[in-house]
Amino acid sequence: MKPIRLGQVDYLNCLPIYYAFERGRLDVPVELVKGPPTRLNALFLRGELEITPISSIEYAWHPDRCLILPGLSISSDGRVGSILLISKVPVTELEARKVCLPDTSATSAVLLKILFQHYYHVNARFETTPPDLDLMLSRADAGLLIGDEALAAYAALQSAKTPLSVVDLGEVWKKFTGERMVFAVWAVRRDYAATHPQEVTAFTAALHRAREIGQEEHAAVLDLARRQTGLPREFITDYFTLIRHDFDPGYRQGLLTFYDYAYKTGLIEERVRLEVWGEEVD
Repeated sequence: MKPIRLGQVDYLNCLPIYYAFERGRLDVPVELVKGPPTRLNALFLRGELEITPISSIEYAWHPDRCLILPGLSISSDGRVGSILLISKVPVTELEARKVCLPDTSATSAVLLKILFQHYYHVNARFETTPPDLDLMLSRADAGLLIGDEALAAYAALQSAKTPLSVVDLGEVWKKFTGERMVFAVWAVRRDYAATHPQEVTAFTAALHRAREIGQEEHAAVLDLARRQTGLPREFITDYFTLIRHDFDPGYRQGLLTFYDYAYKTGLIEERVRLEVWGEEVD
């Protein structure tokens, strides 16, 4: 069997799932391809990955190209810790001011625009830059950071005790909608699934087993995360209580609510149905 090219978001939020793959604990042929969300999205849509965590908004933009794998997502139920708007002024004072978006983000940039329009009622100007807080705040009044860059920036700001405002988008989404926020789902290309159904079923089971191993060896995952990032163990422990990998009906409803607001904001052309591998379409 030819190895499945599997995208791996190169952030801590995926480490509990990919720990088993990186340690060779699963008897499945796989080629791991690491990168930030936007790179993995592009590789997947070019046919260079068979399976990947795809940004939730990319699924909405390309539902004809992929199917969601069941039971897994990158989500939060409130505060997420790694999707942060860092601003020189309160968010409500960003009217007509510039906000930098990271070139690594897809879903989080859309989420910020939704919250600005429908929750804060702020009309800001946006510019996309590399995910560097100093660069962002030299060019704009606020910057959005995701993933490990957000975690590192927040840890540094806590120790420096700066006057910057920090807003957690997962927390604000929960206050606004009462729903969970799904930032990414694992997806398989439709063309690959059509020609390799047995492989997709087997690999879905392997992903679920990988998650179980990550939970069973939580202490080892924490140690690895600390070595990779240099962040304090208690900081990472807190983060791993926030990030979720579920995709039960509550998370599905949160994702559909996100798509509804993306549609209302003009960021997707039509409302989206979730098509999940192994499930019949309603």
